Amino acid sequence: MQTNLEIAVKKAFKEIYSVNIETVEFQATKKDFEGDITIVVFAFLRYVKGNPVEIGTKIGEFLKENVAEVDDFNVVKGFLNLVISDSYFITDFNSIYNQNDFGIVTPNEDDKAVMVEYSSPNTNKPLHLGHIRNNLLGYSVAEIIKASGKKVYKTQIINDRGIHICKSMLAWQRFGNGETPKSSGLKGDKLVGNYYVAFDKAYKEEISQLISQGKTEEEAKKEAPILLEAQAMLRKWEAGDEEVVSLWKTMNQWVYDGFDQTYKELGVNFDKNYFESNTYLLGKDVVADGLEKGVFYKKEDGSVWIDLTEEGLDEKIVLRSDGTAVYMTQDIGTAIERFKDFDLNELVYTVGNEQDYHFKVLFLILDKLGFEWAKNLYHLSYGMVDLPSGKMKSREGTVVDADDLMLEMTNTARSISQELGKLEGYSFEEKEALYKTIGLGALKYYILKVDPKKRILFDPEESVDFAGNTGPFIQYTYARIQSILRKATFDYMCVSLNSDQLSLHEKERELIKQIQLFPEIIQNAAQNHSPAIIANYTYDLVKVYNSFYQTVPILGCTNENEKIFRTQISSKVSQIIKTAFRLLGIDVPERM
Repeated sequence: MQTNLEIAVKKAFKEIYSVNIETVEFQATKKDFEGDITIVVFAFLRYVKGNPVEIGTKIGEFLKENVAEVDDFNVVKGFLNLVISDSYFITDFNSIYNQNDFGIVTPNEDDKAVMVEYSSPNTNKPLHLGHIRNNLLGYSVAEIIKASGKKVYKTQIINDRGIHICKSMLAWQRFGNGETPKSSGLKGDKLVGNYYVAFDKAYKEEISQLISQGKTEEEAKKEAPILLEAQAMLRKWEAGDEEVVSLWKTMNQWVYDGFDQTYKELGVNFDKNYFESNTYLLGKDVVADGLEKGVFYKKEDGSVWIDLTEEGLDEKIVLRSDGTAVYMTQDIGTAIERFKDFDLNELVYTVGNEQDYHFKVLFLILDKLGFEWAKNLYHLSYGMVDLPSGKMKSREGTVVDADDLMLEMTNTARSISQELGKLEGYSFEEKEALYKTIGLGALKYYILKVDPKKRILFDPEESVDFAGNTGPFIQYTYARIQSILRKATFDYMCVSLNSDQLSLHEKERELIKQIQLFPEIIQNAAQNHSPAIIANYTYDLVKVYNSFYQTVPILGCTNENEKIFRTQISSKVSQIIKTAFRLLGIDVPERM
């Protein structure tokens, strides 16, 4: 419609004013005025001098006379509001209704792909609330980009080496007495996380002892025997010591198995895992090559740096004086490796906003090294998640565990659902499955409806509210529509109606306009890497549908054509809710 109107408006200016205009600016008509689509007349004043109302009136008269779909118009100041015919909306809805995957674009297999990295945990502790936001964002962005018509690969890099891993290993050796996930009944990631906490406790005790013996706090922190032993263990691991490597493999596998359970429960997955133990040496050759090309420079102590002060950044080390790599070196090498492994056009990193500077530097270095794809690197930067109880500290064991939070969400959904008392006739298994669907839906929606860049204060109780902008409210609307469709004993699926058979109620028209936006919403969300755009569109759709539901009869219509059409509209709304929630990684229940 916009395309046709734009052509007609340009023709109008050519015929009426003998000028060629470049673009036409459209917007939705404000609810206070009659109309379906609005043309901004102010934008034309650079082509034609005059009164905006007069210009708008002339263009409106031209469109009413020459565009079949324009039934009427009105001009308010510099805005031309067009009333579009029922025929257009009904015909367009019929086209939409017959599309099973409305809004979804099938990727072209010959196109280059987009890779989305998310999660990327350390193997010394279980996943926590921060990882939940990371995983939900990364997974949803990947699904949205795929729905926009691109081939997508999901990946994570597992940080499975370093001093933090050795701390858990050493604590297990000292205090574990051979404990395993099987013997303890604990998930492997939780078991290993417990020993990370145990290390910190023992470390603090040794620091206190050294301070009492006359050491300064700084000296005590550096000289604590348990830390020195962990550092020695790391050196042994890097030297390939068989005993240390064997323990490292065993404990890491416990953690991998635990992560897999959490990922399955959360509903996220990956196409490929990268492991830091395999990638930490990558990038050193690239640095050597960049040094030769003058991208990097060497200091007197032998360390290698890049000077980014002209770009408003700082000097950054890429190789230590002893020749060992830093994280930046590894990230350079891993990015190059991924573009070798896959035919990529774009790479999205889902990482918290505390790493904003790191990624600015990384992308700039890769660009200076001459990689064309460096311009297509994107940092999906997101804010932290807080709970009413305050910040989390993993070393002290006060982290909000991801598994525990998901369980709490299910329990909260159970408690609220039982209070509402709407589940008569459900079996125990059906109720439990529904509590989980509602609880996880509440968690995911609450997190994803917020712009990724914003910090979140997550309130579990508030998220499971069955009213307002929440997952359960939208799930309930979906279930309500399914109930309507189950009760529809007449054939509504294979019928196409036209404007001779019915005229649209304003609530039907409003709903069709909201439905029409869905393909554009998906593209917009993909371009902006923002699931919040999908989430809030779905809430708006549900609000419009509920207004429609409360205003006009559906199954109770005496007019058979109206009954069929309103049932079709309801069916299509439910399909869009299901598709939109699928892009957010959220399930919808058939009954509630």
